[in-house]
Amino acid sequence: MPTCYRHPGRESHIRCQRCGRPICPDCMRDAAVGFQCPSCVAEGARTSRAARTAYGGLRPTDASRTSMALIAVNAAVWVAILVTGGSGSRLLNYLALAARGACRTANGGYYPGTSESVCGSITNNTVWAPGVSDGAYWQLLTSAFAHVEIWHIGFNMLALWVLGPQLELAIGRARFLALYLLSALAGSTLVYWASPEYQTTLGASGAIFGLMGALLVVAFKVGGNVQQILMWIGINFVITVVGRGFISWQGHLGGFIGGVLIAAILVYAPRQRRRAVQASGLAAFAVALVVAIIARTAVLG
Repeated sequence: MPTCYRHPGRESHIRCQRCGRPICPDCMRDAAVGFQCPSCVAEGARTSRAARTAYGGLRPTDASRTSMALIAVNAAVWVAILVTGGSGSRLLNYLALAARGACRTANGGYYPGTSESVCGSITNNTVWAPGVSDGAYWQLLTSAFAHVEIWHIGFNMLALWVLGPQLELAIGRARFLALYLLSALAGSTLVYWASPEYQTTLGASGAIFGLMGALLVVAFKVGGNVQQILMWIGINFVITVVGRGFISWQGHLGGFIGGVLIAAILVYAPRQRRRAVQASGLAAFAVALVVAIIARTAVLG
């Protein structure tokens, strides 16, 4: 009597439709026609070509997953800042972006030109907050995940929830994550160059404006209606200009320009050499940002 090739002690009268070997009920896997054995199912999954987006990325089964993960990270950092003091949190001093380090007070003030060694002796309420030029380069990215006011994180995360899944579905998960992080870094780079040296900047707005710019490029590439996107972007830039006293126009503009350039690299890469062109283009963009950051650090001395 035929026996299962995986369980020799079990009698079997059913054969795998792919390899023809006998299989028992525990080894039967539903197929388009009949049943297949576990080995053939695994081989088929390995050799079958994965579905890809129009721009070369793997098509996600759930296009909201990456956006939800980013929202969760932003929310976790926000909660950590709130429970450690909110706007007076020492954690905020290390996460928010500042070009130069300063001796800061609990109410947001600072003593410019004060060294770290004498900061603690000024008053009991002063702490040293490092800046990018002092070596706190992590602030260029951590500032994009830091928020204090609930309206700030609320608006940014709502925009991420609306824009993120659309772009991830269009370009794939890995490319979407690269778009988000590089847009955030582009926004921080312009902040590093154009904001006052002792001013602190925080929030995901640079990355969000990068997503807006990328959506505009994708819509233009596919011949979609860009008027509504342009109107939405225009409204946000008007709000940025009107509120420039407390809104970082540098971060918004830098993120938007970065998002446009990154999306152009991704969607206009020639099909024959798409992956190589996209990878080299994103790498070149990242290197350009790093060079700009190093140059600014040299200027600050």
